[in-house]
Amino acid sequence: MLTADALASLLIKKRIRVTTAESATAGMIASCLADTPGMSDCMKEAYVTYSNEAKEKILGVKEETISEHTVYSHEVAAEMAEGARRVSGADLALSVTGIAGPGGGTSSQPVGLVYIGASYRDTTVTRKYIFSGDRNKVRRKACIEACRLGITLIIK
Repeated sequence: MLTADALASLLIKKRIRVTTAESATAGMIASCLADTPGMSDCMKEAYVTYSNEAKEKILGVKEETISEHTVYSHEVAAEMAEGARRVSGADLALSVTGIAGPGGGTSSQPVGLVYIGASYRDTTVTRKYIFSGDRNKVRRKACIEACRLGITLIIK
């Protein structure tokens, strides 16, 4: 995946430590980054926090945030990224929460809805996407956009 390669190369070149907090992508971002030789110098940990309980226990996402905004929200994506960065000690954390499908969608939160978060140093940003395609396409697109967001934050 070219975007993951580009992010991995940038991380290695700039000696930036990275972690991921993934739900819908279930470790895909970490796996794509790890395909690049030399990533072991930059990536020490990655979290797959599929359940709300794992998001709360491992990453410190507040139960109130999930209750108030739902697990598929800017707020949860931000807390996932910030929590992963804090827990791991990384410089950059990427997070993904969403509905990859084929089930689980509603009229207000359709299949393909994905929130991506990135926390780098003192900045946290989130993006909302509604991707089309089957489960694997949604997950791949989320991985690409997460890596793209990481690159954007680093080169700012």
